Amino acid sequence: MNKFKPHLALLVCNVIWAMDYPFYTIVLPHYVRPAGMVAASLFVTALFSLIPLLWQKAERVDRKDIRKLVGAALLIGVLRKGFIMFGLSKTSPIDGSIIDTIIPLLVLLFSVLLGIDRFTKRKIAGLTLGMAGAIAVVVTGASSAHAHSHLWGNILILLSALASSVYMVWFKKVVSKYKPTTLMRWIYCIAAIVTLPFGLGDIVHADYPAIARHALFPTLFVLTVPTYIPNLMLNYALKYVAPAVSSIYTYLQPVLAIAVSVAMGLDRLHADTVIFAVVIFVGVGLVLQTYSSRKRTDHPVTSRH
Repeated sequence: MNKFKPHLALLVCNVIWAMDYPFYTIVLPHYVRPAGMVAASLFVTALFSLIPLLWQKAERVDRKDIRKLVGAALLIGVLRKGFIMFGLSKTSPIDGSIIDTIIPLLVLLFSVLLGIDRFTKRKIAGLTLGMAGAIAVVVTGASSAHAHSHLWGNILILLSALASSVYMVWFKKVVSKYKPTTLMRWIYCIAAIVTLPFGLGDIVHADYPAIARHALFPTLFVLTVPTYIPNLMLNYALKYVAPAVSSIYTYLQPVLAIAVSVAMGLDRLHADTVIFAVVIFVGVGLVLQTYSSRKRTDHPVTSRH
């Protein structure tokens, strides 16, 4: 059962993240404007992050790491969340979920640039394939055939993936130094403080009667579920499962997001999108294979949404 629990945690958190894309599309920007949703979701996550203090003594953070945690909050809390919210308000959940799967490739690229990792022929081939597929998905957002997609929305989703990748590489040491609950508390409380002044007006002026009638469950879901709970599950799973193995579960996200979006009539699957997605998957798979034989890996703990 102990061996099963980490895989169950990975499965659950990736299913939750897959549900983000269609539910965000329902809520944004029809019922809540993106800035309001960013601020509200970060505020709720910050409140959740304080709950463990009821039974857990606060972990002391070194003064020299506070500046790093502020940077992490701005990157993964404010920028990542902002890019993905504004991006999904302008593009399709299918495109968003597919573009987001290139994060392992971007992590490799930044790791090489910082001298943490090195290229091999297989890594170069995987990076080339994956990036080509991602760029193709982004560009097709400008095509009139993709009515639910939009070029600028796809670019914002790509920028959110870039923010996640930089965070995962740049803040690796500080992330591995503290408990997951400590990191969540610092990152999301800071992010909430930064974003609340910008989103407060949209929160106040949201159409709450319309939300109650037509989008209550999706709104409550994206406010309360996608950030805090899945990230705790992921950090728990990474204590027992190699990051290369956990990355395989991310392939579930576009598959589930596509199934839900099509079933709910929010999007339509195109043949070229399927082809580009396969190209990305092959590219990411080639890169992950290079790490699968290692007993230990340099990949840091990830944080999403």
